Amino acid sequence: MSAPPSHATAKASNAGIDAGTEVDTPTPAADLISKDPRTFKVAPHLLDREAVCRDFRWAHARQALAGLTGGALNIAHEAVGRHALGSRAGHVAIRWLGADGTRQTLTYRELDAQSSRFAHVLVAQGLRQGDLLFVLMPRVPELYVAVLGALKAGLAVAPLYPAFGPEPVAARIEIAGGRALVTTPELYRKKVAPVRSRLVTLTQVFVSNARDAQGEESPDGTLDLQHLMDQASPVFKTVATRPQDMALLHFTSGTTGRPKGAVHVHEAVLTHWATGRHALDLHEDDIFWCTADPGWVTGMSYGVITPLLHGVTMVVDEADFDPLRWYTILQDEGVSVWYTAPTAVRMLMKAGAQAAARFRFPALRFIASVGEPLNPQAVRWGQQVLGLPIHDNWWQTETGGIMIANTVAQPIKPGSMGRPLPGVEALVVQRQEGGAITRAAPGEQGELALRAGWPSMFRGYLGDEARYRKCFAELDGVPIYLSGDVVRCDAEGDYWFVGRADDVIKSAGHLIGPFEVESTLMGHPGVVEAAVIGKPDPLLGEIVKAFVTLRPGVEPTETLHRELLAHARVRLGPAVAPRELEFRPALPHTRSGKIMRRLLKARECGLPEGDLSTLEAS
Repeated sequence: MSAPPSHATAKASNAGIDAGTEVDTPTPAADLISKDPRTFKVAPHLLDREAVCRDFRWAHARQALAGLTGGALNIAHEAVGRHALGSRAGHVAIRWLGADGTRQTLTYRELDAQSSRFAHVLVAQGLRQGDLLFVLMPRVPELYVAVLGALKAGLAVAPLYPAFGPEPVAARIEIAGGRALVTTPELYRKKVAPVRSRLVTLTQVFVSNARDAQGEESPDGTLDLQHLMDQASPVFKTVATRPQDMALLHFTSGTTGRPKGAVHVHEAVLTHWATGRHALDLHEDDIFWCTADPGWVTGMSYGVITPLLHGVTMVVDEADFDPLRWYTILQDEGVSVWYTAPTAVRMLMKAGAQAAARFRFPALRFIASVGEPLNPQAVRWGQQVLGLPIHDNWWQTETGGIMIANTVAQPIKPGSMGRPLPGVEALVVQRQEGGAITRAAPGEQGELALRAGWPSMFRGYLGDEARYRKCFAELDGVPIYLSGDVVRCDAEGDYWFVGRADDVIKSAGHLIGPFEVESTLMGHPGVVEAAVIGKPDPLLGEIVKAFVTLRPGVEPTETLHRELLAHARVRLGPAVAPRELEFRPALPHTRSGKIMRRLLKARECGLPEGDLSTLEAS
């Protein structure tokens, strides 16, 4: 949890960011999706991007928030408490859609009262400022109440994805030494009870009976949350946490070893507010829907905190993905700003344009996507089928918020990540032999770095200071964060994702980014998803191997196999195109929707598979 190291030495990387023949894929001007200001339904916050970026200071975001006495800062107060005391008190904060068709709304006043009750429950059970609460719940109102109540009480929150099995749940609680957990009876029985005996630090487990389909009493060894809430006061004085106090602990998996716990502080709320304004263009009358589960950093940062900071109404859908249900929500709930993931977009594409044609989305004015790079085909599909392009953006668990984005008022180069947001300084660097860090030449690919010090920058990997320090280096006397993502920046300042440093393929001196090859394969009408890896080759070092999932009704024939290889070879050239291609009924994804290329490579090459706790259940 230390500040970014000022003299950390970055070690040489074998990830393919050294000198070599670069693969450049300029976007023709005809591919540019321009924006006509006359078509904007509301005036964008970032209409004059250059002026806003030039004049922006993080102090401006701080001034937009209320704060607490003595310079204290608490996310829950900014997200709910200040609205409950003002003109937004009666405005709907959460519009919850149950999987069974039930509905519930919570105004800012009601959400404030319920979260205050939960804060009292925590304090009454002996939990204090600095303790850690794990949240293992489906997307139900109690989840949002628990997160905000814990932050009010000065606790830090560690969200868990409800589809995790017992082992991933236990590993995360053990790593953090968590004292408390809030969950449901069903999740407790399936995910916690089998491993409870080994969780020696876990002393309080709160279980909500509100939606227990079995109607059973709370399991043994747990506390009845609803009973405790009924006895608690709806008024609670928010703990005056300091800006650098831990607020959130987000776990992220590496290629090997146990999950890493990225520490985020209350000051992160400045980034949440600023990116809600600049990247998502939130206005107070918006109906906002983030489809990410709060068990992941996107679902917490932009499915809980950010919309509440801006006082908007957020839609929460309890049900799993279903194309017709999603289109119905967009239409019937009047969603105006929608934040989703590339995998979800591809699944909608797979369902066909005719599914969307049955619906109308007159309120929808902005669509954004995050999780992994958005293929150009998906950007254009949004324009053709939904009437709006889908705007890609880039950030990581470690950055805590959106750093680079395609914004509402700016033209889009399909396939580009966009440009750095106000307050973010990005650059492309290369790791030299001996550990030195240098700037990449204009247009040359290298590792994406950010000037350290933005408010939502993670403050450490819990219990692993050495690993944290390896994420930072110094360039020209300035500390920088090394993202591990390989990119290039074009002449206009737009960034293009090439691949994770570990994923970049080195073949006969060429550096090949998986994203470019995958996007080319997805340009074939029979392909719905593709992933490529570098397969060891004694002559070339590595060759490109592709794994392809086909659209419904398309057969994996030998003729199609040859056609796809030729399709890629014509468009990419023989040095970059796949030499091998394999059809798969499905590709491995994390539960948050990212393709697990490292798992494909491990299985292809007989290597250790690493941490699989986030692997989507097949």
